[in-house]
Amino acid sequence: MKEIASTWYIIINPAASGGKAGKVWPGIEQKLSNAGVDFTTVFSTYSRQATELATQAIEAGYRRLMAVGGDGTNNEVINGIVQQAKVPTSEIVYCLLPIGTGNDWIKTHGIPRRIKAWLPMFLAGHIGQQDIGWVEYQDEDKTKRHYFANVAGLAYDAFVVHYVEAIKTRVANKLVYLWVVLRCLWKYQLQSARIVFNGKMIEDYFYTINIGVCRYSGGGMQFVPHAEPTDGLLALTYAGKLKKWQVILNTYRFYNGSVGEHPLVHTDQVKELKVEHPEGKAATLLEVDGEFLGVTPASFGIKEGALRFICPAPHS
Repeated sequence: MKEIASTWYIIINPAASGGKAGKVWPGIEQKLSNAGVDFTTVFSTYSRQATELATQAIEAGYRRLMAVGGDGTNNEVINGIVQQAKVPTSEIVYCLLPIGTGNDWIKTHGIPRRIKAWLPMFLAGHIGQQDIGWVEYQDEDKTKRHYFANVAGLAYDAFVVHYVEAIKTRVANKLVYLWVVLRCLWKYQLQSARIVFNGKMIEDYFYTINIGVCRYSGGGMQFVPHAEPTDGLLALTYAGKLKKWQVILNTYRFYNGSVGEHPLVHTDQVKELKVEHPEGKAATLLEVDGEFLGVTPASFGIKEGALRFICPAPHS
């Protein structure tokens, strides 16, 4: 009888990357078997089921969890790991086999996408560690808590994510995502909001507000290039009342890490912060790791070193 704690519990999102994950999984499964990996598989069939499956797996005794999918599946499984109260997260090892569109989380850690490079990394078993952010927000007049391993976005970022979900389109690559981002410029109206952090309160019409544990989002954009996943801090970037032409002319800054050099963009690092909407004003939209959640008021914080995961060993 196999030891369940040392068996990999693999959660596969067959719909990831437009169904690619489901198509390529049989071949990957064979490679894992040939490598002598002991594993059990399960398929998620609806939104956020991967969170439930991860929690159930830990309660059943599994201590090694793998997600097969993109950033959304990654977020769901990590939420299951962090939300559960059965064991400390220090007893759990996580791994992502990235088969998705954006794959932004893996960029910070250098996790390879191609199975030829990913499999040796996985078998080597080097374990890294990073902080996990949390947010308490409003959804249908209820206060809820959600965790994120990568980046949370408010205002325009969340508007774009909400728009993509509403039209039920699939973002095939970063060029398509950039096209959607620019198209939404003409649909979005700046909203008044208030940010409270580090003893300061800033009220303005914000183009975007980003809170990051890791640095990449939106298919390789760097709205929080100063994010460090192991420093116990959240990276904060907020942009004031930018005009549409200013956004277009500075699009290159989204990708090269210089977004904070624009005079209307500000960066900071925080342990916690709040984003609120002034009384009588519309609530500000919220997304995390590319998934629309709800609206403000929203409070953010961090759990230090809450995730242990398989990643490439650092270069000597």
